[in-house]
Amino acid sequence: MIESINNERVKYWAKLNEKKYQEKERLFLIEGRHLVEEAKKANLLKEVILLEGEEIEFSKQTIVSENVMKKITNLTNIPSIIGVAEFLEKRDIEGNVLLLDRVSNPGNLGTIIRSSVAFGIDTIILGNGSCSIYNPKVVRATEGLMFHVNIIEEDLTKSIESLKKQNYSIYSTSVTSGKILGSFHFPTKTAVVMGNEGAGVSDEIRNLCDEFLYIGMSDKCESLNVAIATSIILYELYK
Repeated sequence: MIESINNERVKYWAKLNEKKYQEKERLFLIEGRHLVEEAKKANLLKEVILLEGEEIEFSKQTIVSENVMKKITNLTNIPSIIGVAEFLEKRDIEGNVLLLDRVSNPGNLGTIIRSSVAFGIDTIILGNGSCSIYNPKVVRATEGLMFHVNIIEEDLTKSIESLKKQNYSIYSTSVTSGKILGSFHFPTKTAVVMGNEGAGVSDEIRNLCDEFLYIGMSDKCESLNVAIATSIILYELYK
């Protein structure tokens, strides 16, 4: 058992909460048994850190004290198990695609990832300025579903150009114009662009879109949270 918070392995694990160390090692932390089990199913689990008395079937595991676990975790209530997972593996794009332009709130991004899996999105493309998918709050908010979707981080201009060459139709949203959601059928190869919580989709990216969508709603409501709006659109795309 490791009991000292000054142990070199403990210091190493704690650093994996920071973006620069995550990118350097291509590893990140997952907290709680459910997330650890999901990473294990995806064959991305590298090692497990456990409190004494906890058990899991995995070859590489280390028992630590509560003080050590407190040093490593981001949670107020320390978990009984933490995993070290490898970065997600990128696949070729197929099926419907969601592009995110500078979505910066970790909770929103986590919710969007969950909705994407629920409503059949194959690939999520995170543009420049978006929150990292390995942010601890994002990881927790996905409830493990981040391991069940293809997630790519790259410039959206490049992504859209590539998607158009593959005959994708590119949609974004408009609060004043566009096709009313639910009044038409999406084409077979659809890509949807959603934007920043405050600024929406940038003009540069909007100019690359083929058509725009409008979510009909009460006059009492001016706009929707990006995670909610995304979920509504993806549901319509899925059904």
